[in-house]
Amino acid sequence: MIQSPLALCAIIAAATALAFWLDYRFAALSKVGASLLAIAFGAALSNTGVVPASSEVYDAVLGPVTSLAIAWLLLSVNLGDLKNAGPRMVGAFGLAVAGTVLGAFVAAAVYQARFGDDTWRIAAAMTGTYSGGSVNFISVGRAAGLSGPLFAGATAADNVVTALWLAVTLVLPIWLRRFYPAPTRSNASATSAEQSSTPASRHQHHPYFVLEGMSAARTANLVAVGLALVLASEWLGQLVPGVPAILWLTTLALILGHSPLFREAPGAMQLGSVGLHFFFVLIGVLSRFSEIVAVGLEVLFFTLIVVGVHGIVVFGAGKLLRLDMGSIAVASQASVGGPSSALAVAVSREWRHLVLPGVVVGLLGYAVGTYLGLGVGYVVRAW
Repeated sequence: MIQSPLALCAIIAAATALAFWLDYRFAALSKVGASLLAIAFGAALSNTGVVPASSEVYDAVLGPVTSLAIAWLLLSVNLGDLKNAGPRMVGAFGLAVAGTVLGAFVAAAVYQARFGDDTWRIAAAMTGTYSGGSVNFISVGRAAGLSGPLFAGATAADNVVTALWLAVTLVLPIWLRRFYPAPTRSNASATSAEQSSTPASRHQHHPYFVLEGMSAARTANLVAVGLALVLASEWLGQLVPGVPAILWLTTLALILGHSPLFREAPGAMQLGSVGLHFFFVLIGVLSRFSEIVAVGLEVLFFTLIVVGVHGIVVFGAGKLLRLDMGSIAVASQASVGGPSSALAVAVSREWRHLVLPGVVVGLLGYAVGTYLGLGVGYVVRAW
């Protein structure tokens, strides 16, 4: 097993680079996407014992590296995109959260006899995490008293199912596109770019492969500004405990990104995409099946029911309400995986007009997920 921090950094970077290369080189794998490939590589490394279950390197990637990636990605977005997708995205996100709540009640009813008094705790944690991401799983799980092996197993199940659902939201838009309303005219350029697979076209349109003119000075500027944004957000988060640091980071990055200095930020999307895929390798690494088996596969099935019902509601009701596939997929992933996952889906499928709306509803999930999780948990306990 590899324990060296430097070696682990090299492996995470290599897995990310390989995911991008396979996405670019092979048309079939480009339909899967670099994000899902990165998760698969991380899971393979972890579950075969090549890398450990925990490391200070993982803490760094899940903390400051992911924050840096979010800062860079937000520097590259345009608030004008909200006019194109805001109302649809909010509606789709509402459906996604409603599906999560319904799924938690269904899973609790099915597994009440198996988990007993812990049923409400698991339902609370899963509602929280699938209303805004894994940040809510930690806060709700601890508040509900979910602890010991069950907490570890539920965490692993959450990571596995989050990875699986990311795969679903990346692939379903390809398989089911014809059953949903066509993109609006403002999205036509993104759609045409998505349908093109030639290397020349991907260099021109795909955000992962577009050729940007970068200088050492510009790269140094982006690194310095990104670190300053993360540092400022952490300081403000401590100064005003009621407002999470991620909200400060988002606000500051958006303000700076629309200032004259950063209205154009070449390279920010590329740097942010690399950091984001380090994060996805880590999602795979933390998806350890041994921890799920240790507490019984029922915890995995419980989680699958929650997300399965969520998917039926958001995709089924979304079709009835004539929402486009992009808004549904990004909103669903914002609910299940949080802002980072929503960013990955929007960028991977070249829906750049949905990047900021996906982040916005993902942050909304951070705000409401804890309350929803504990609320559902208490209802299940009383029931």
